[in-house]
Amino acid sequence: QVELVESGGGLVQVGGSLQLSCAASGGSFSMRDMAWFRQAPGKEREFVAGIRWRTGNTRNADSVKGRFTISRNNAENTVYLQMNSLKPEDPAVYYCAGRRRGYSSSNNDPTSYHHWGQGTQVTVSS
Repeated sequence: QVELVESGGGLVQVGGSLQLSCAASGGSFSMRDMAWFRQAPGKEREFVAGIRWRTGNTRNADSVKGRFTISRNNAENTVYLQMNSLKPEDPAVYYCAGRRRGYSSSNNDPTSYHHWGQGTQVTVSS
């Protein structure tokens, strides 16, 4: 089965930058969409950014638009999240996720994703 492994989390100052990576392995990679979600203490898991694998088309949550960029490396089956201008409200466990075709790109419900990484902690200090 496909496994997703995140890396790159850590501590960063407000206004700083961090890049997260998620590598897919363990089987054939046939997911149509990849995405990043985050979950802060006491909050539900929320969509951050997504990418359609074949086309590279992306979408971002309003809360991170203009600050975060999702991208992928097809040859390495890896998706990235470049986070810039980090804010005090950004700290959370960040998860990468994947799903097969059959879902609208506007569907950002975490339950629509079939494969999940273990998460990586992002902490923002001020």
